[in-house]
Amino acid sequence: AALQALKRKKRYEKQLSQIDGTLSTIEFQREALENSHTNTEVLKNMGYAAQAMKKVHENMDLNKIDDLMQDITEQQDVAQEISDAISNRAGFGEEFDEDELMAELEELEQEELNKGMRDVRLPSVPSTSLPSRPGKLLACRSTFLRIKAGSSTRKRAEDEDEMKKLAAWAS
Repeated sequence: AALQALKRKKRYEKQLSQIDGTLSTIEFQREALENSHTNTEVLKNMGYAAQAMKKVHENMDLNKIDDLMQDITEQQDVAQEISDAISNRAGFGEEFDEDELMAELEELEQEELNKGMRDVRLPSVPSTSLPSRPGKLLACRSTFLRIKAGSSTRKRAEDEDEMKKLAAWAS
């Protein structure tokens, strides 16, 4: 009985495989028919469109279209010439040489710059000589920077004493 059941199972699996293949073939055929129908409809509509365009273009002549486009271009040129004539200033001797105007502008700018430079005052050069030893200069600078940075009151007093000593040494 078990052997018979296995044989039936194998037979049913084979039938199922055949049915599945048949269904796949039918599905493929259905899709092909749908595509053929769609293609036929598209082709028919393209034919209608071609006939409609032919009817529309029956009354059109390419030579007439070219002539019309040339007429339009000529009229646009005439309109542009009229516009240019109206927008140009009447010739009252107001034509200026662009190079002369630029040269005059540069000259005015240079005069303004020179005038501004005359008013600049440079600081006078110190008359005292600098210390000869660089080590003392560095000490002076570091002391000055500490005072300028604003340290504590006691430190500031010490720094002021050092500055007095340095001033006495520099004199």
